[in-house]
Amino acid sequence: MALEIKGLTKQYNAAKIGLSNYSITIDKGILGLLGPNGAGKSTLMKIIATISQPTSGTLFLDGVDIVSNPNFIRKVLGYLPQDFGVYPNLNAYEFLEYIAAMKGVGGKGLRRRIDMLLEGVNLTADAKKPIGTYSGGMKQRVGIAQALLNDPKVLIFDEPTVGLDPEERVRFRQLITEMANDCIIILSSHIVSDIETIADEVAIMQGGKLVTKGYPNQIIEQANGQIFEVLLENTDVAAFKTRYQVIDTGRHDARTRVRFINPDNSAIPEAKPIDASLEDAYLLLTQNKA
Repeated sequence: MALEIKGLTKQYNAAKIGLSNYSITIDKGILGLLGPNGAGKSTLMKIIATISQPTSGTLFLDGVDIVSNPNFIRKVLGYLPQDFGVYPNLNAYEFLEYIAAMKGVGGKGLRRRIDMLLEGVNLTADAKKPIGTYSGGMKQRVGIAQALLNDPKVLIFDEPTVGLDPEERVRFRQLITEMANDCIIILSSHIVSDIETIADEVAIMQGGKLVTKGYPNQIIEQANGQIFEVLLENTDVAAFKTRYQVIDTGRHDARTRVRFINPDNSAIPEAKPIDASLEDAYLLLTQNKA
């Protein structure tokens, strides 16, 4: 199974373009989407989920045009949008039964599947409480469960770990990693460490365009030799930030440790190159692109 996207454009009006001639092939496994706000990540996912129509371009799933035949992907789709909403008076069981009916999922095994999903997102103990009493993180976990109800072959998660504590983020990563061999999973997150930990491939977006796509180590390699660290007097940090893109700072004895991008390898006293991370590469590759 593969999703092939060619020349995808979404133009809202003369001044606003969500996607611009975007092309990508997505195979089974987990694709992590990274990009700043307005990069086009949510627009891309909504079009794949057939919630939004492209202005131009093609999308094929297993050779079937899903723009012309949206039901082909809807039957095998699980989707958690960024603005996922719930019915506050329903409990988790009732809500998932309602969503199952909407998706045409039923039969004798439904209750067992709901039990399994609620256990997977750690909501079994609270399953009969009204969702309106849930915390934001608990509602997000209900959203993750509903996306998995129909045993999907294409899974789209838009910022799924928002509101989850570190333990639940680990649980979520384990849950979808187990499914990656049989599914196309598209995961958007502002938490770069989540993407770095879980994604088979990473696609970086900016301004509605694809900046780069590859394995995490391939993308990190693009930043190697351009990430430096230096110790500065505290009074010098503000001026340094006006000349270089600073990634991170931290206290080190009575001075400040500064991690920064130095693409031109400028000679800076006491600065030394360090191994890059995916976050370093992401910041480097998007800093001057629009």
